[in-house]
Amino acid sequence: MGNGFYETYRNGKKIEAGYLVEALCDKADCTTKIRRGIEALCGETPGGDEYGCGGYFCDADLYMAPQGQTGYRCFLCMQGHDPLEFSADAMVATFNTEK
Repeated sequence: MGNGFYETYRNGKKIEAGYLVEALCDKADCTTKIRRGIEALCGETPGGDEYGCGGYFCDADLYMAPQGQTGYRCFLCMQGHDPLEFSADAMVATFNTEK
């Protein structure tokens, strides 16, 4: 059993969440369809916590948490960390398009 469907409060408003709940990415200008599972959560706790806003985002708008923290963060919740900065465990692939 898992958390396929549940309700939580975010910013005083009750929302549906869980990996069976389909929704749009919470970034204002994004129209990507997502599921509100833990893999799309900003922060460590549904509804928000001291690390994240509790929003649910698509893969393009979610970043790995800073070292020493778990989960993922949206751009606004990176708290001064550059989400595009290379980390020690990042992998970069370069493709050669010349034949």
